[in-house]
Amino acid sequence: MSAEDLGALAARLGAALKAAGLVLATAESCTGGWVGEAVTSVSGSSEWFDRGFVTYSNEAKREMLGVAGETLERCGAVSEETAREMAEGALARSHASIAVAVTGVAGPTGGTPTKPVGMVCFAWAARGGAVQSETCRFAGDRAAVRRQAVAHALAGVIARAGR
Repeated sequence: MSAEDLGALAARLGAALKAAGLVLATAESCTGGWVGEAVTSVSGSSEWFDRGFVTYSNEAKREMLGVAGETLERCGAVSEETAREMAEGALARSHASIAVAVTGVAGPTGGTPTKPVGMVCFAWAARGGAVQSETCRFAGDRAAVRRQAVAHALAGVIARAGR
């Protein structure tokens, strides 16, 4: 997916959030703020984007988003459980009505047999709704994994904005 494609996807996201009267917050680890960058590349995004949290370390996940230390110890930073707590934390610490969280192994190092390079966990949370999560496995180098993760995060918010 090209930068132009990500920009178009972010514009669609903005239109969907604006139409639904929703405001977004992001909680990112392996994407390092790229979801927020894609969102803020859209003119007028301040109408539907509140803030982004870049929580690369476990300490940042605990301090900024309230991810439980026991979750990180039991499940690891790359897990749906951690992604879910990241999304819930972003909602609790913002004025947003919907949040997306991304945590994964972008590579080329850091992968394990159970959590290989390309494994990325996502979660979406909305005020008054259930948290949804999923895990994807993306192919390619570090940049390709991160780009695919950004696109998937944006598409996931679009899919949930109309609910």
